[in-house]
Amino acid sequence: MGNSYQLCCSVCDRFYDPARLRNLCECGGPLLVAYDFAKIRREWGKSALQSTPSTMWRYDPVLPADRASAISLGEGWTPLLPAPVLGAAIGARDLWLKEEGQNPTGSFKARGMSAAVTMAKKLGATRLAAPSAGNAGGALAAYAAAAGVEVHVAMPADVPQANYLECEAAGAHVTLVNGLIGDCGRIVAERSQAEGWFEVGALKEPYRIEGKKTIGYELAEQFDWELPDAIVCPCGGGVSLIGIRKAFSELEELGWIGSKRPKMIAVQATGCAPIVRAFETGALRSEAWQHAHTLASGLRVPKALGDFLVLKSIRESRGTALAIGDAEMLDGGMELARREGIFAAPEGGACVAAIGKLIASGFLKPDDRIVILNTGSGLKYLEAYGTRFIRNTAGEADKLGGLITPR
Repeated sequence: MGNSYQLCCSVCDRFYDPARLRNLCECGGPLLVAYDFAKIRREWGKSALQSTPSTMWRYDPVLPADRASAISLGEGWTPLLPAPVLGAAIGARDLWLKEEGQNPTGSFKARGMSAAVTMAKKLGATRLAAPSAGNAGGALAAYAAAAGVEVHVAMPADVPQANYLECEAAGAHVTLVNGLIGDCGRIVAERSQAEGWFEVGALKEPYRIEGKKTIGYELAEQFDWELPDAIVCPCGGGVSLIGIRKAFSELEELGWIGSKRPKMIAVQATGCAPIVRAFETGALRSEAWQHAHTLASGLRVPKALGDFLVLKSIRESRGTALAIGDAEMLDGGMELARREGIFAAPEGGACVAAIGKLIASGFLKPDDRIVILNTGSGLKYLEAYGTRFIRNTAGEADKLGGLITPR
């Protein structure tokens, strides 16, 4: 079955032919993929999933390329795990965890980069570039290596060491920037014009969101086509939240689910919460957050290109947005590890803390089916966790047999 789609601007609704490389619309809006669902419904049904591989490319009729041509490292079809012990501790009787840390490169960024690199190579790009707060850069480097294309990544100088090293290991050309991801984005934009790079930053091209939306397809299938009551998402650039909502709309177009939608809950850091502030003030777009700071590097996004789509998704789903402090999110991550055995990224820990607050406030009910989207492995954030529990009151650790032992 051929993939039939157009590109549509999310701001002005202008359509574009997808036969060549494109970044943003002429108006500056992000482009989204719009499929011919009448054709897809005639040619694809749920029964086809019984004989498809356990990767995100099992959904290739609603992806921009087929799985035979995909640049894939086995991304997607991550576990959906019940979390009864943690749930009992925080008052959530039907709590689940979508464990994205099991993706290649250790985070959900693998999904988006698989789709973006696949399409970039298919359409003739030979030099790719993106700004990254960490995990996106590592994923881009890995998939570019698999595709045999050149890649350039600009990262904040204080990016987690694991992210920097995986970029270097995969052969990426890395520029460390004394600044935030917005500063990295400006450098990439300037150099892309001069050096002929194709930008694959978040929502700067149409296909990363297509990979991310497969989280929504998987959740629906793993819950036997009954959606949960709430999905709690860490929110930096917000592409996963937008993508999951897009998936649910597409599934309804296919006739595979009804009109019920989960509340979409965006979780940010108190040191960088532009979406939360915009949501609380009723704004349609966010304002850039000044002096952004948080140990959760994926949440340190002062101004997201798709902020208006994130806010629309939250409001249409009757969801909410809230901010969590760094200490709370690290404690939430350790609580998840101790009670369920999953060592999550601080962003996932922020979701644990958020659920406790939302149940206490009455926004979520104890019997709601709640899904935490854990975006990555805690193993990529050892410096952040180290600030929380590898220390003692004297400020010095005991060293026994070469190991650091906290008191």
